Amino acid sequence: MFGLRKREPYLIPRTLGRIIEGLSRPEPQSAPPRRRNPDAVVDCAVYYGGNRKPGKMHFTDAVRVAGRQRDSFVWLGLHEPDEATMAVIARAFGLHELTAQQAASEGHRPAAETLGDVTRLVLRTARYVEHEELTATSEVVDTGDVTVLLGERFVITVRHGAAGALTAVREGLEGRPALLAEGPWAVAYAVCDRMVDLYLEVAAHVERDLEALEEIAFAADKAPDIGHVYQLKREMVEFKRAVLPLQEPLQRLVDRGVVPDGLHPYLVDVRGRLARAVDRVAGFDDLLNSILQARLAQVSVDQNNDMRKIASWAAIAAVQTAIAGVYGMNFEFMPELRWHYGYFGALGLMAVAAVGLHRRLKKAGWL
Repeated sequence: MFGLRKREPYLIPRTLGRIIEGLSRPEPQSAPPRRRNPDAVVDCAVYYGGNRKPGKMHFTDAVRVAGRQRDSFVWLGLHEPDEATMAVIARAFGLHELTAQQAASEGHRPAAETLGDVTRLVLRTARYVEHEELTATSEVVDTGDVTVLLGERFVITVRHGAAGALTAVREGLEGRPALLAEGPWAVAYAVCDRMVDLYLEVAAHVERDLEALEEIAFAADKAPDIGHVYQLKREMVEFKRAVLPLQEPLQRLVDRGVVPDGLHPYLVDVRGRLARAVDRVAGFDDLLNSILQARLAQVSVDQNNDMRKIASWAAIAAVQTAIAGVYGMNFEFMPELRWHYGYFGALGLMAVAAVGLHRRLKKAGWL
């Protein structure tokens, strides 16, 4: 007992110290949850020296990573973002609020403009809609738009509509690191190149539709309804709004010298192919006008033929009416009134007159 009591003063402080140490030790904390990009974000990546950095990251982290490394940039791809999402992205990338609002909305005309250090490039997208036959309500060309926002260390692509998906553009560029090393403008070139390819692809499909329409335009058994031609003409108007206005913005980009010298020949090539697409669309419009005018003329000719047939049968009936009217006057002193075969003679005269008039009108081409 005496020995135990002697060790008590040393035992109590040590035990209390362990208890206090256990209470003051911080509990292990779990790793912070990884931030998730908004649903509108299709892809976000940092590119350095023409190569993509591995892994997926939040766009704010991508901006920070690209800012620390020279010759790197962020490519953020969006599909139909709302204004709230674009407001957050605008704060992260330093965009003007009007630029963010314009990118969040759709239906813009092709344009190229610079606001501060950011260049805004707008292109219309196009997609051919497959259909078995052309009707008065057929959708032939589906259009949308894509906005490309270019800064020194970033490029943001904002797409509206189902047409013009940019996944193939990103995959193609990632397979060409030398071109991607040119920076954000390489993405702008690739998007322009993809849109012009889509224009030419749609034009090829529309050309086949026009050839089929032209073949049956003068067919007597299955001539197209005018409503079908008008519907295709309306679709071509929408297609023209996508293709033709892009000429001026693209020309300004080539002439202003804002594009890196290494990309200048590529944009010149895009401009040349766009000119071919414009020529084809203009030719479609002229051909549709010719088909429409020819169809209207054919309808007018058909109506005239119908009127001549109606007039011919009316003339034949008028002869019978005239003969019957004369012999139906019931005057007392009329020739052949008391003739025994007068009734049959009148019928014979009507038949001879009808046959003779029918043969004459048919020979003249009225029947």
